[in-house]
Amino acid sequence: MPEVMPVAPIARSPIRIAGPVSLHSGWEVSAVRSIAALRLADRTPLAKVLVRAAPSGEVAARLGVRSGRAARDDHGTLVVGSAPGEWLLIGAVGASAEMAARIDVFADGRLVSVLDHTHGRALIRLTGVAAAGTLAKLCPIDLADRSTPDGTGFRSAVARLATDVVRDDVDGTASYLLHCERSSGQFLFDAVLDAGAEYGIEPDAFGAR
Repeated sequence: MPEVMPVAPIARSPIRIAGPVSLHSGWEVSAVRSIAALRLADRTPLAKVLVRAAPSGEVAARLGVRSGRAARDDHGTLVVGSAPGEWLLIGAVGASAEMAARIDVFADGRLVSVLDHTHGRALIRLTGVAAAGTLAKLCPIDLADRSTPDGTGFRSAVARLATDVVRDDVDGTASYLLHCERSSGQFLFDAVLDAGAEYGIEPDAFGAR
């Protein structure tokens, strides 16, 4: 459960959302709640670990997700094949050290790169029936179900920003995680809000996924 303010937070997202806030594992997060059909939430506090290793090595085999796909492992971590030989791991708040420790950096016979990007990157989640239509205004990739179904991960320009896009549906509803540089987080959040205005988009509170 989120902690009650006014205990001082030890970390803040670069994304500012008007309205009440609460404290979650040391992070100041939005407490704004929405029941709109299209919602946009800041997920920056989630642990984010970048792994680089040989595309056909032991680490790749253990991660078990090929480039362009995304799936959750036995620990509940979302493993995204961002590019050949590169994976983005997304997990619970505060879990980055545990996630990184599960990667054997010497498994391939050469050094494997494991970097904690939790505080260096922004992460937002767009959820709703009109999520694809909203994102299509900002991204050139075909977002139709036949081309980018649930479990798809790719890197593209979104609002002219280099962004990792992950289709990660929630309870059968289309949902996308958008991952970018921390300094671009507010710009991306505002761009998606603007694109979704015709669909009645609203900001939503921080959540565990």
